[in-house]
Amino acid sequence: MRRNLLTLAAAMAAAALFSTASQAQSFPDKTVTFIVPFAAGSATDLLARALAQAVTLDAKVSVVVDNKPGGNAFIGAQAAARAKPDGYTVLIATNTTHAANEHLFKKLPYDPVKDFEPLTLLGRGGQIMLVNPSLGVNTVAEFVKLAKSKPGKLSFGSGSSSSRIAGELFKQMAGAYIVAIPYRSNPPAVTDLIGGQIDVMITDMATGLPQVKGGKLKALGVSTLQRSPLAPDVPTISEAGVKGYEMTYWFAAYAPAGTPAPVVARLNELLVKAAKSSTAASFYQSTGTEITTTTPEGLRKVQADESVKWGKIIQAAGIAPE
Repeated sequence: MRRNLLTLAAAMAAAALFSTASQAQSFPDKTVTFIVPFAAGSATDLLARALAQAVTLDAKVSVVVDNKPGGNAFIGAQAAARAKPDGYTVLIATNTTHAANEHLFKKLPYDPVKDFEPLTLLGRGGQIMLVNPSLGVNTVAEFVKLAKSKPGKLSFGSGSSSSRIAGELFKQMAGAYIVAIPYRSNPPAVTDLIGGQIDVMITDMATGLPQVKGGKLKALGVSTLQRSPLAPDVPTISEAGVKGYEMTYWFAAYAPAGTPAPVVARLNELLVKAAKSSTAASFYQSTGTEITTTTPEGLRKVQADESVKWGKIIQAAGIAPE
């Protein structure tokens, strides 16, 4: 009897494995949904739509983008975590949902590790450090000197976790006390920077660079270790005065926990190919985002490393979880 039960169990396991593998070979055969935890028009939304178009052309199935903004990206992340783990729901996420939130909030309605299967990193982007021309500084080194001479008198604005943590890291590495002024988003902060209500901010290229080209703000440096092709004349913050400084934001894709491994592998294949396609090229080029893809395990490691990094910066800044 025991031998028969073991044989039956083995047969059932083999049948289940065959069924999963068979499903993965035909996957996808119906509409796939990309959940974006940010508003339409955001950088994450634009990336998701570019990838959706590329996957649609490649896999010959419809891919729709479902924006679920709000609640510090909680709403979209939670919806993806609760979706059926069959591969037909993908979360297009960022460092906000999977590295920063767990340190900025006491309790999340989702677990960034346990609730998701990593698929692939999708790209890394840099930010740009801006000041009002009336501040009278032309380099990062000059700004640091000014800030140190007036501790607590200068302020920096931020309207996203990437912008806030970039500013906090700058303060820590430069050894300067600059007051943090939070905003609901980056554009209003840029408006106040132009108006002189704040003194400096580090923001995404799409938001900040047009103001530099329009002569309203001055760029002191970029947050990556390499100069940006969008602003090749602007030095890196590292080379311009704060050696070793680097702070990037990143995009990544996740499936709900429990998604079968063969389906995860197929999604990784489709998304990596989409990121490198001509269809998505305009997004990467226009935003200065570097195409960066990984294996699922590669993304798992990136996320773990980034969580530690962001956690240390947040703790050192004395930011109390909400």
